[in-house]
Amino acid sequence: MERNYKTQMEAAKKGIITPEMKIVAQKEYRTEEEIREWVAQGKVAICANKNHKCINPEGVGSMLRTKINVNLGVSRDCKDYDIEMEKVNAAVAMGADAIMDLSSHGNTIPFRRKLTSECPAMIGTVPVYDSVIHYQRDLSTLTAKDLIDVVRLHAEDGVDFVTLHCGITRHTIDQIKNQGRDMNIVSRGGSLIFAWMSMTGNENPFYEYFDEILDICREYDVTISLGDACRPGCLADAGDVCQIEELVRLGELTKRAWAKDVQVMIEGPGHMPMDQIEANMKIQQSICMGAPFYVLGPLVTDIAPGYDHITSAIGGAIAAASGAAFLCYVTPAEHLALPNVDDVKQGIMASKIAAHAADIAKGIPHAIDQDYKMGKARRKLDWDAQWECAMDPETAKAIRDSRAPEHEDTCSMCGKFCAVRSMNKALNDEYVDIL
Repeated sequence: MERNYKTQMEAAKKGIITPEMKIVAQKEYRTEEEIREWVAQGKVAICANKNHKCINPEGVGSMLRTKINVNLGVSRDCKDYDIEMEKVNAAVAMGADAIMDLSSHGNTIPFRRKLTSECPAMIGTVPVYDSVIHYQRDLSTLTAKDLIDVVRLHAEDGVDFVTLHCGITRHTIDQIKNQGRDMNIVSRGGSLIFAWMSMTGNENPFYEYFDEILDICREYDVTISLGDACRPGCLADAGDVCQIEELVRLGELTKRAWAKDVQVMIEGPGHMPMDQIEANMKIQQSICMGAPFYVLGPLVTDIAPGYDHITSAIGGAIAAASGAAFLCYVTPAEHLALPNVDDVKQGIMASKIAAHAADIAKGIPHAIDQDYKMGKARRKLDWDAQWECAMDPETAKAIRDSRAPEHEDTCSMCGKFCAVRSMNKALNDEYVDIL
């Protein structure tokens, strides 16, 4: 049936409940009318390009289950697309809600089109990365039109959301030079736009021609993820003028996007001390009027390379419990290397744990149900039931099997000293044998 609306937001404003809204409502244990209203208000984004035919729609919003994004893609040093597809398949199997292709080398088109033709998760990209690769020209030689045409190409290819660093302007150049940030700009896309403005003397084309970009996104129903070029890359830069001023500009751009029925997500920190995270989430919700907040971490310490999936999970749990809607995973390879398949799995699990813990804290419908089931399974020492409840049953079962206990109703740590076993027997008036 022909759509009589361009975007999910346009449909929602017209009172139309789309097939995607129905699916999201069922997944989230919400009414279809609730989802429609939140999409109309911009508080929920359903990132679903009309050309991404195999997508299994998800809603992104603070009142819904916290979603997880997985970054991958080839680089000049690691350029095997088969390995990247292996990561994609592993990520989807583990429950990732979105895949961002951040490839920065080679012919990116076939891989991107393979994703949007085969992958049911939301697909995101950062078109400015692809610009230099697509045209095979140095950054300074690209025109504003070149950069915008790549946005159109990604939209045509079925990408569901694009990260565009629209919030930095030529004013930001002076700000970065004069403020004395410890880490300057750590956003890869933000640094490319900063460099392009510095070399050409021109304004940021994603800011200057924002209305043209909105027209492209409206045509294909692409969600704009407003990139945080000035996100803090270390604790010392958290919450500074650069970050907050860019956020204010993103709030202004959000209003302009919504006026054209284009869905928006806002990207956020970054590196941030734990005690600042909740306040940062509330500031974003206020300035950006409840638009879904998409955070990288936040990483709560700078000194744990090799373990940044853990520092990120700590920050992500606090952020999501305080209003963030979408967590970009961080792997053990963060700051060090392109993640391998095992790094991807560890990053996904850390983010899933953070998201789930936050959903319980926020009272997301049925978020705690599986935890209740796990408690009952553990009380009964029912190992098969525990595997069914576990986020990663294969790993849990492998650990137990590798250190199998002498008696099945114990584990190899406590043996017959197991508190659960002792209590079950005592409450059943059975003899509690220890030796």
